[in-house]
Amino acid sequence: MTVEEELILLRQENQALREQDRVKQEQLDLQHEQLSQQAQQIELLQQQVTLLTQQVQALQDRLKKDSHNSHLPPSSDRFARQPKTKSLRKKSGKQPGGQEGHDGSTLLLCEQPDQVIVHEVSRCGQCQQDLRTQASLSQERRQVIDLPPKRVVVIEHQAESKWCPRCQQVTQACFPEDVSAPVQYGPAFGALAIYLVQQQLVPYARASEVLYDLLGQTMSVGTIERLIERCANQLEPVEQQIKEALVQSAVVHQDETGLYVAGQRQWLHVSCTPTLTHYAVHAKRGKAALEAIGILAHFTGTSIHDGWQAYWQYACRHGLCNVHHLRELTFLEEVQGQDWAGKMKTLLLDMKAAVEQARAAGHTSLPDTERAQWHARYQAVLHEGYLANPPDPPTSPPKKGRRKQSTALNLLDRLSKHEDAVLAFLDDFAVPFDNSLAERDIRMVKVQQKISGCFRSGAGAQAFCRIRGYLSTLRKQGKDLLLALELALVGHPVLPASSLPV
Repeated sequence: MTVEEELILLRQENQALREQDRVKQEQLDLQHEQLSQQAQQIELLQQQVTLLTQQVQALQDRLKKDSHNSHLPPSSDRFARQPKTKSLRKKSGKQPGGQEGHDGSTLLLCEQPDQVIVHEVSRCGQCQQDLRTQASLSQERRQVIDLPPKRVVVIEHQAESKWCPRCQQVTQACFPEDVSAPVQYGPAFGALAIYLVQQQLVPYARASEVLYDLLGQTMSVGTIERLIERCANQLEPVEQQIKEALVQSAVVHQDETGLYVAGQRQWLHVSCTPTLTHYAVHAKRGKAALEAIGILAHFTGTSIHDGWQAYWQYACRHGLCNVHHLRELTFLEEVQGQDWAGKMKTLLLDMKAAVEQARAAGHTSLPDTERAQWHARYQAVLHEGYLANPPDPPTSPPKKGRRKQSTALNLLDRLSKHEDAVLAFLDDFAVPFDNSLAERDIRMVKVQQKISGCFRSGAGAQAFCRIRGYLSTLRKQGKDLLLALELALVGHPVLPASSLPV
């Protein structure tokens, strides 16, 4: 073989090798591309698995929430056969029933009975001697409290007309101002109708039935509606006085809940003290509603609430409801197994017990050293909670807005950021541990919604709030509600006391 032939053969071999290298490189590039695509798919699948795992966990957490470890009401508890709910209350050690020294309540004899029936002794029970002329030695009294057979009194007003022989004119007597129709209901009867609907939450049609069954007189639904409207109009200045008294109070409880008016979602707001109650309906839940109500804008005391963001926009002092915190801590402890949550729950209850013990001993505050120790223990438990719940690493690429956090971390941030509001009861004995007062005052409105559904008009909802706030205030102050409604109907409503301790 010549040199030229060898060179040609070598060139051919080199070209074949280069072609093989090119094919191998293409195969390697294709494999790298496939691996890159697979890596992207794996990362996407991992993100989906993480998201689905979080969703499953969230759904499982929702199923495990009930009235004892969340804000859900007892009526929303699911599944009929549940383990016995663990109460946040500790055992008092007292036996069931009335305690020694408590004030009993029993029927007492009336000093001036409406009717007296004397059962005379006419003959001797032994020898049948006639004893009708003998003087009575003693009398044993027994009384029966019952209803009269005729429970409605019909009062007829007659206005005379007389002829004057001197001037030849006829003069007619005037009827009382509140007697304006040939036949009408008196204020006491109307007050009972309003009481049934507004205080006892009886629907209008059933209230009409109750009046007929008990009193033998019919009252139409339309008449009841007009009476309620009239009563609400008379109570407008009373409502304003209640608002002014709330503004001057040292501590005010506040809460809000949803309700429907004419089929539209609205919000009912309550502001209250142990002696005052004010309700208001507004289309908004936040600051627009609070500004329209006009209490917080001028309030300088301590507002007790559940942490809704709109309340923090006001410069007054704040106190948070710790029963809400106890429920959330219970969930974290029992469902997610977080030890720090159990310690925080025990710590809050111990603080509450220490305050109650000091108050019972006549003290108005805890010593500074003891308060400092409680705050230090609080900070220590928070630190333990943060160690158990480190924040998630930042996402790549970073997302705009506030990062989503776990339920535990959100609670830790709230307890840390608003420590002064959480422990306000510890620093000021006038501040209560929880917001149960507002929740109790708002609960009956939810009962009304369950019984009657939504309000048919905005005017009806406002009338309910005004009358209900009036009755709740007077009930707290120990006033007669029926008499108060009767006086309101005749234009002289009872003005609630605003100087009682709150």
